[in-house]
Amino acid sequence: MPRTLILLRHGKSDWSTDADDFDRPLKKRGRNASIQVGKWMFENGLVPDFVITSPAKRAVQTAELACEAMGIRKKDIYKQKHIYLATPEELLYVLENCPGQANSVMLVGHNPGLEELLYFLVDGQITIPEDGKILPTATLAILQMPDNWGGLNNGSARLKHLIRPRELS
Repeated sequence: MPRTLILLRHGKSDWSTDADDFDRPLKKRGRNASIQVGKWMFENGLVPDFVITSPAKRAVQTAELACEAMGIRKKDIYKQKHIYLATPEELLYVLENCPGQANSVMLVGHNPGLEELLYFLVDGQITIPEDGKILPTATLAILQMPDNWGGLNNGSARLKHLIRPRELS
């Protein structure tokens, strides 16, 4: 049975704080976009079976707000240290270790790793937007995946949707 991978880049972070990169929170705009994305996912039947996020504050906040909008409890969000500043290879390792029974996984993380993973999974078969950003903040990429989370190869996925928060307004 084909699986679904939902990549969600964290919402817009607040650079006005003196927090280090890992502890930087979301801006109000980032919080609002995270909720909006979660509501859209719920309304479109895209509630994931398994949610995994970077432990960085802005990613956790994004995951929690989006999940709350979908009816997923905070305690059901798995934090994985390997997602923070991850390479595509590290993100593939994270996916390989997702529960086998999960048909739909949402991975919340950061660029450039998420964009590079997306590009790899679809073998470059993606239109680069005019602004050059495939996954700006709080953007969703929804991919149709093979039957198994392990052994993902270049081109093993098909991009179904790329949704930016401003498209949901």
